[in-house]
Amino acid sequence: MTKIIVLIFLFFAPGIFVSQNSLDEILEFYKKDKDLQHASFGFCILDASTGKTIREYNSDVALIPASTLKIVTTSAALGILGKDFTYKTNFYTFQKKDSVSGFNNYNLLVKGSGDPSFNSSYFYYNDSVFYTSMIQKLKTKGLKKITGSIITDASYFDNAIPSTWIWADIGNYFGAGANGLSYHDNKFSIFYNSGNNNTIAEIESIYPDYFSKKISINSHVLSAGTEDDAFVYGDPNGYSRKITGTIPPNKKKYEIEAEMPEPALFFATQLQTELNKNNLVDSEVKLIMNENPNAYSENAAQLMYTHTSPKLQKIVFYTNQKSNNHYAESILKTLGAVKSGNQGSTENGIKAIENYWKDRGVDLGGLHMADGSGLSRANSITTKVQATILSKIYRDSLMYSVFNASLPIAGKNGSMSNLCKGTFAENNMRAKTGYINRARGYCGYVKTKSGKELAFSILFNNYDCSPKEMKLKIEKLLVAITDL
Repeated sequence: MTKIIVLIFLFFAPGIFVSQNSLDEILEFYKKDKDLQHASFGFCILDASTGKTIREYNSDVALIPASTLKIVTTSAALGILGKDFTYKTNFYTFQKKDSVSGFNNYNLLVKGSGDPSFNSSYFYYNDSVFYTSMIQKLKTKGLKKITGSIITDASYFDNAIPSTWIWADIGNYFGAGANGLSYHDNKFSIFYNSGNNNTIAEIESIYPDYFSKKISINSHVLSAGTEDDAFVYGDPNGYSRKITGTIPPNKKKYEIEAEMPEPALFFATQLQTELNKNNLVDSEVKLIMNENPNAYSENAAQLMYTHTSPKLQKIVFYTNQKSNNHYAESILKTLGAVKSGNQGSTENGIKAIENYWKDRGVDLGGLHMADGSGLSRANSITTKVQATILSKIYRDSLMYSVFNASLPIAGKNGSMSNLCKGTFAENNMRAKTGYINRARGYCGYVKTKSGKELAFSILFNNYDCSPKEMKLKIEKLLVAITDL
């Protein structure tokens, strides 16, 4: 009995790893672990270069993938659009007679292309960096003073969030969906000053200041605990928010990030401000946000400037490294628009991705996509499908290096930075991680001690332990894979 207790302690104690070549032992512990009695889990490990199965368990069982679903979305985008694809946001001018005054007004139309990087914090340090070149180029092109309207056209996408996203997610920054004209990562910040333990935290400020005047916030945030456990609730396009939960006590300017309503309209106000600094806009200009694909035609307008995004490979890098849901949903809808020739939607994007992988010879049995990011619990996939897709990517010389570089490295960076430290997996494993309530997964590539390159997928659902405890249990398996 004593030996059994010691063995269990050695297996599950944080920072202590079982002997190598122990994948079978780990699987047996999983089967007997009381925390996993009600759980569903599976894994699939393939030879990356051949697709041959090395080891598997329940690899045909469909499981909730959480953010590991992003590998399906981002790889399909690289395959369909190419790593050098860029988004183009076009600025047009046109004249239109005012029905009241009879004068011709000079208007500015900005047509979005679904670019998630448009003034994103990943690419622009501040607003000045974003606007300086834009305004200068508009002036160089001879932009006249805008006397009529600034129209921001977000109609490239349908601008609806996936129908299966839950209320507890959609008001938060990680619930910011795709928009035909995204801006500033489609999020804004609420800063709190928290007092002593179990006291009400007070809102110190809101950034950008535009939303302090527009948004109505009902806050019930307590000072308690050691982590950010505050959640924002509200209609994605509404201007009322309720915030509940806890933040650590005794903090100044503690930031909580929320989903931004109508980002295209906010961009119009910011653009108006920047144009005003250069005497390029009339004080009575109207701000219009358009979501009707047929409302404005660029054929009758003059193209003044094209804002070009960073290349897709950079956008994919941040999508996977930062597990950015907004980026992933934007990529999904972009694929839907490109492949269907119609408005970008979740449905069109899913169809484009599924058709791409079917054409690449992947049996998609068990794959059910409800979004592109993995935030929805209505998503499911088998570990066999995930590992097979990873093996296909590995054998694609045009895709693999870019895709692989987007995955966090074990023990080094991203969501893998604290995993597998001090083991052979450190620096030899790259994986996309995923976590939502009672669903955790890892999928990617590893170079084993014997020099084999393996593609793997590991998914666990509905476990009874804490997320941190489940992470430690899976870590044992990640380390053991390096001995195959």
